[in-house]
Amino acid sequence: MTENQPLLECRNLTVGRGEKRVLNRLSLTIDHLQHTAIIGPNGCGKTTLIRTITRDFYPWLHDKDWALRIMGRDRWHVFELRSLLGIVNNDLVASCTCSFPAREIILSGFFSSVGVWPHHVVEPHMEAKVNEVMKLLEIEHLAERPTNELSSGEAHRVVIGRALVNDPRALVLDEPSTSLDLRATRELRDLMRKLAAAGKTLILVTHHLPDLIPEMRRVILMRDGQVFRDGPTGEVLNSNNLSELFGLPLEVVERDGYYNLW
Repeated sequence: MTENQPLLECRNLTVGRGEKRVLNRLSLTIDHLQHTAIIGPNGCGKTTLIRTITRDFYPWLHDKDWALRIMGRDRWHVFELRSLLGIVNNDLVASCTCSFPAREIILSGFFSSVGVWPHHVVEPHMEAKVNEVMKLLEIEHLAERPTNELSSGEAHRVVIGRALVNDPRALVLDEPSTSLDLRATRELRDLMRKLAAAGKTLILVTHHLPDLIPEMRRVILMRDGQVFRDGPTGEVLNSNNLSELFGLPLEVVERDGYYNLW
């Protein structure tokens, strides 16, 4: 595993639910520190792609020419993989929104659990890492508060902290602004910029253009389980491409590296 190898390499991935193809021979490569947004309408296969990468789903094995390599390897212990790729999605946020305090939820990232249990052995370096992550995310004041008493934006930060304690090579954010108000959405974007500056590769999965930050200089548009467009953000995010992707007339507006629809 070296930095010269792609962070993620997919070739001819076909993934189905029953007899339905959700990913249809999809191929793409993402390099280290290539902050990338994957955009598409609901049902296009975005979340299925992420769940295939994390081994929740598997490609159809009768397609013999498929490949899925992460950091140059095609075989991983699933718990090792999930620590190297920090995944944050709304299902995980919901699971972690409970009576455990924020510090304990973050600490539980070391054990791939929700909360710390009696059989878990908490070592001093883990406590130190939790303190470091909470400081980075500016949530030290939330340490002892139960996560079910936090706002949606605060709960998202806690779950991002849970992913960061393992020093993942990349952070994968799946529809991160769902349920967030305007203030929390802006704070999330500011946090993503901070993480990008700290050297974390960001992969953003969304259908909401305002989620993108200027550091995301590559956009992959998905439709019907395949790559529809792929390239530099300024070239891919135009009115013609988005109108065709979503099937209705749209005007893309860009200002200072941020995008929205008119």
